Amino acid sequence: MGASLKDVAARAGVSVKTVSNVVNGYTYVTPHTREKVEKALAELDYRPNLSARNLRRGRTGVIALALPELDAPYFAELSRFVIEAAAERGWTVLIDQTDGLADRERQVLQGIREQLIDGLIFSPVTVGREELSARTDSTPLVLLGERILDGPTHHVAIDNQRAAREMTEHLISLGHTRIGAIGAQDNPSANTAHLRLAGYRQALAAAGLPYDERLVPVTPAYHRADGAALMRRLLASDEPPQAVFCFNDLLALGALRTALSAGLRVPRDVAVAGFDDIEDGRYSTPTLTTVSPDKERIARTAVELLDARIGGNGRGGRRAAEAAVPEVTEVEAEYRLVVRESTAGTAGTSGA
Repeated sequence: MGASLKDVAARAGVSVKTVSNVVNGYTYVTPHTREKVEKALAELDYRPNLSARNLRRGRTGVIALALPELDAPYFAELSRFVIEAAAERGWTVLIDQTDGLADRERQVLQGIREQLIDGLIFSPVTVGREELSARTDSTPLVLLGERILDGPTHHVAIDNQRAAREMTEHLISLGHTRIGAIGAQDNPSANTAHLRLAGYRQALAAAGLPYDERLVPVTPAYHRADGAALMRRLLASDEPPQAVFCFNDLLALGALRTALSAGLRVPRDVAVAGFDDIEDGRYSTPTLTTVSPDKERIARTAVELLDARIGGNGRGGRRAAEAAVPEVTEVEAEYRLVVRESTAGTAGTSGA
């Protein structure tokens, strides 16, 4: 058994309430008394019982993070930052994979673990504003990604359309006029794909370049194999592209492999760019030009917003806590264009 507050109080010669005030960081304790208590805490190696503390507050100390794919590097990196930010608040993170399936996402949204978690951070693929508005679960919720905009809850995302436009403008600035795009999808719920395609088309139109559907194959999924297969199709066409913008880095890594296997020099024969700035792209040959979302800021902002949503005291105070948050917040996270060898030949970075 570890030391209790009573043990620490006896060692320091103060009341249990005073020890509790020090442990919980309250300021109305004199410096001399605080010093005595902190010395006793150290001598007895006191460890707070977080489970008991959460139980008294009517909380579990657990939040959930629901993501489409755990093996996608972008989501793996994002998860790490969420876990770090949550740990600073003494929270444990329960991670759930939805596979982007509508039934799984609806289950998450309706609170299949309502009694186990204090809050939910959710990156949906299929559910939309209608399902969100019909939600009856009172568990505090913060959304990530592009699926739901202007909805009835906090939401953190980057401007995908603008970022895709800037990446396409970068390729145009290098003199490329036939620019392919790997990542377009015909699924109405594929908001990420639609936004990035819109940015690509905007950049072409602004430069006076035609939109050629032959350069924009429909992409079944966002994995390396898909990028490799579609790059083969583009290179086999009568007029292959001079550059290819892939809507995530996994597609771009697959495309790079195909180009190099075909004996092409990247970027001299064909330039390749991606999106997400996963670690693999920093060590590929050549290194990968990409859009780099501030994943750490996205994660920390989501945790901060969830903390504000949870607020209050106990499960009975959840609705009151949410009501205390003045309004729904749409947070636009930052990103930057990272220019590396796959488009420029030499590494360099430009901010966005």
